[in-house]
Amino acid sequence: MVDLALEARNRAGDNFKQGFNCAESILKAFNEILDNPMNPEIVKLATGFGGGLGHAGCVCGALAASTMVLGMLKGRIITEESREPAYEISKEFHDLFDAKFGGTCCRSLNPYTFDTPEHLRNCLKITGGTGKLLMEFLEEKNLLPK
Repeated sequence: MVDLALEARNRAGDNFKQGFNCAESILKAFNEILDNPMNPEIVKLATGFGGGLGHAGCVCGALAASTMVLGMLKGRIITEESREPAYEISKEFHDLFDAKFGGTCCRSLNPYTFDTPEHLRNCLKITGGTGKLLMEFLEEKNLLPK
């Protein structure tokens, strides 16, 4: 049996090692694990989230992309559908991420100068850890497609 949490961690980490940013790495890994429900070009939507919104240091790109994955699973496409399920699950994951990593802002999670070896090592750890955390969360909440 495949341990999906380790698979998610490894894929996200491998994507990061290949040069994808944290957000791209998470979105790409989960789109692939979920059998590409979205066109692989979906990764382009995550590019600007790297560096805490384009080097602004705000919300961690791995967290932002995790919210995109949750939206892919619980989001809506018409306004007659409630947005609350997506809001609730996103807030719950946000709080879990915050508790695990001690914050949600890129600049507080990774104080090293951008693209230095220390920065990249720390981002790799956070990106892989977020992949694992998100998959465990999806499994616990029974959110994975059958």
